[in-house]
Amino acid sequence: TQPAPRPDGCSRVTGRYRGRIAPSPTGYLHMGHARTFWAAAQRAAMAPGGGTVVLRNDDLDGDRCRPEYVAGALEDLAWLGCVWQEG
Repeated sequence: TQPAPRPDGCSRVTGRYRGRIAPSPTGYLHMGHARTFWAAAQRAAMAPGGGTVVLRNDDLDGDRCRPEYVAGALEDLAWLGCVWQEG
């Protein structure tokens, strides 16, 4: 069985926070995406020992995914001042 997550969101293995956002590019980002990414970035910045934010492009629905949605997401996140370390 997997150990229970720590209440601070940090890994029990490394002790570092690792947050991610993985929107599916089947439409433009919405405020929920922005809020989730902002929260992950804040937790990474405040985590003891630092943290990592990962942006993952979950393009699992090939019929509805569009390159303009990926480009729009990157542009919107940059406009919001969001920074990620991986992805």
